[in-house]
Amino acid sequence: MLLGCGCLLAMGLAFAPRVVLILAWIFGKRWDDVWGGNWFWPLLGIIFAPYTTVMYLLVWSPGLGIYGWDWMWIGMGVLLDIMKWAQIAQNRRGIPGYPETAY
Repeated sequence: MLLGCGCLLAMGLAFAPRVVLILAWIFGKRWDDVWGGNWFWPLLGIIFAPYTTVMYLLVWSPGLGIYGWDWMWIGMGVLLDIMKWAQIAQNRRGIPGYPETAY
């Protein structure tokens, strides 16, 4: 049962990080510990950098925060977000009639 939940969580992270973050915000007990009741930074993370926000939520430790190899996971989240935004830009350039230079 527990392994099945882990697989569902991994699938959710791969396909819908924003949905997972919103569900964690609504139902998660860890959310308030990680963000300290702040709503602005997590909301920006959900909108612009969902993979980085998921990684931060997963690796944050009470009392210690982010330390050591946890930064590798944060970096992986940043890399995934950059790749996602680059793919969006590449797809937009493939639209017929899209201008070569953005104004």
